[in-house]
Amino acid sequence: MESRMTELETKLSFAEDLLDSLNATVFRQQERIELLERQMRMLYEQMQSLRPADEPGDPRAEIPPHY
Repeated sequence: MESRMTELETKLSFAEDLLDSLNATVFRQQERIELLERQMRMLYEQMQSLRPADEPGDPRAEIPPHY
C-alpha cells in the first residue's frame, strides 16, 4: 500500500510540473501573439497612410486597361 501511495505522489508531482511548464509555454505564446498583432496593426496603418486616397483598396476591383 505504501509503494502505491509513493507511486501516486510521484506521478502527481510530475503532472504538476508538466502543468506548470505548459502554463508557462501558453503564457509566452500569448505574449508573442499579442506582440505580433500589434506589429501587424502598425504595418497595416503604415500601408494605409502610404496609399493615395484616390487609389482603390482592393487590387482585384481594378479592371486592367486592356479590357
